[in-house]
Amino acid sequence: MREDAIPRLGYSRRRFTAMIVGGFATGVVTRAIRPAEAAPEDVRIADLDWVDARRDRRVPARLYWPSPGVPAGPVSLIVFSHGLGQSRTGYSYLGRHWAASGYASLHVQHVGSDGSVWAGNPFEVLDRVNVAADEREAMARAADMSFALDRLLDKDSAFAAFIDRARIVAAGHSYGANTTLIVGGARVVREGRTIDRRDMRFKAGIVISAPPFYGERDLHAVLAAITIPTFHVTATADVIALPGRRSPVQDRLEVYEAVGTTRKALVVFQGGSHSIFTDRLLTGGVTLNPQVKQATAEGALAFLDLAFRGDPSPLSSWSEAWSPLLAVAPTAYLVPESSRHPSRRYRPRS
Repeated sequence: MREDAIPRLGYSRRRFTAMIVGGFATGVVTRAIRPAEAAPEDVRIADLDWVDARRDRRVPARLYWPSPGVPAGPVSLIVFSHGLGQSRTGYSYLGRHWAASGYASLHVQHVGSDGSVWAGNPFEVLDRVNVAADEREAMARAADMSFALDRLLDKDSAFAAFIDRARIVAAGHSYGANTTLIVGGARVVREGRTIDRRDMRFKAGIVISAPPFYGERDLHAVLAAITIPTFHVTATADVIALPGRRSPVQDRLEVYEAVGTTRKALVVFQGGSHSIFTDRLLTGGVTLNPQVKQATAEGALAFLDLAFRGDPSPLSSWSEAWSPLLAVAPTAYLVPESSRHPSRRYRPRS
């Protein structure tokens, strides 16, 4: 991709432990983590197997949670939506990093567009992709996000009392980025009726490699109603190539431009790929791959310092630390001085 094609845009430990144990006893299913998947010492992982009875749909999830004593107060929550053909176990580098930094990260699995897309007769994969990318599944994914949040915030949940409800974030990669935009306020019109799955509980969005809204001619009309702060991440080689669907990196930039809020920031890594943001270890190269992963995980939290605390300095420090990797560095939007609150300062990577 030519450089000129990219725009230059400007608690108590005892009480917590008791509640966790109680939560596991009332329906949370935990699974052993293999040594290669072992979480950092200050991260706890639990698999939750929920069913939305109203829709007769399973909603599995994996929760990454800081160990007791890591957060200095209520825990901010990120609800993450995976890309097409992925699952709750994917994007573990994000869950681990965010939980180790004091955020909870709930990774929702969408059973209509998860790994089952790649299973079965290989000659029918195009049909399965088309079904998974159908508008009904897109809306079902948004409903999965809201349902999972309902369950985690339920009065009987072991985690509800520890979550800061003013700092709940929607996040996702690829198809999950579209899901993030939908719960953040994206709208489509069908037969004169507006379809809106916005969930007002989500106060910010992390949008990684967002595809276009296929079939929509007016992207601005779809995304103009989004008012929450959004952090957009892509790469110069971020090309989507799926059976029957191809999307160049320019689509990611157009999604960013079309989002209605001015409280947004864009990161474009130099090189990379669409799948570099998944748990794949080699895509993009053995050196660049882990760097982009770490930079993405850190950059999201630096942006949330801007969104929730009005402090642009962590994002500025992040941009400086990772400048060798950036084709486009994020520009912090203006925040009134009266809205700023003290925040943690960005700590450069080791």
